[in-house]
Amino acid sequence: MGNRQEVALLTGAGSGIGRAAALELSRRGVAIAVTDLRAEAAQAVAAEIRAQGGVAVGLALDVADPVAIGAVFDRAEAELGGIDILVNSAGLLIVEPLLGLASESWHKVMAVNVTGTFLCSQRAGRGMAARGHGRIVNIASISGMRAGVGRAAYGTSKAAIIGLTRQLALELGPLGVTANAIAPGVIETPMTMGAYSEETWARVLDMVPARRRGLPADIAEAVAYLASAGAGYVNGVVLTVDGGYMAAGMTQTGALRV
Repeated sequence: MGNRQEVALLTGAGSGIGRAAALELSRRGVAIAVTDLRAEAAQAVAAEIRAQGGVAVGLALDVADPVAIGAVFDRAEAELGGIDILVNSAGLLIVEPLLGLASESWHKVMAVNVTGTFLCSQRAGRGMAARGHGRIVNIASISGMRAGVGRAAYGTSKAAIIGLTRQLALELGPLGVTANAIAPGVIETPMTMGAYSEETWARVLDMVPARRRGLPADIAEAVAYLASAGAGYVNGVVLTVDGGYMAAGMTQTGALRV
């Protein structure tokens, strides 16, 4: 690496977890390629980073489009340099009951969440392998580890991301590249806020030992760690950042309640 400034490309970074991760990595001295399906959102986050003294470009990217991926990576590399860190944060949540789930919805979720993560990882991984160093951080979900009503497509896609992460870790590890996933729990983002009513929020939070919704900043800290030099021997893990939700299991036993 020498003294060259590290470069990170983040997908879905126009809002939510991706935006928070972009800001956190910038604070740690990383140059940022902010990409999002919405060009104006990507450019706004890049401008925010530059206003804070960081280095950033904002680029429109549809991760379901292989041609667009190649073009955006080429431009990011031309402006900032080789990509050292990839954060696959772009995601699509469609909540529909299993028996009524439209095939179009299924394919759309898979195209963004799974195929997009694969294509971006493959493109970034080639450059990382050539340089002998790299970090890939995939945003999965606890929905990829536990089923949820209406989440047949979303949950399955996130389980696939976990499997893909392990495959990347196995094949890219010998080339100096680590690949890890973060499984967020209930996080306050524009995408998730609309998926819950006040009643379901209360029920979910009753199962979270931390007794609060997570914030994008909680996930950004985990991203920054997995992207750091200090995580060089961390490879193929799924890090749950969920306030203890996955650990809790049965939250009530008889008359006892926590």
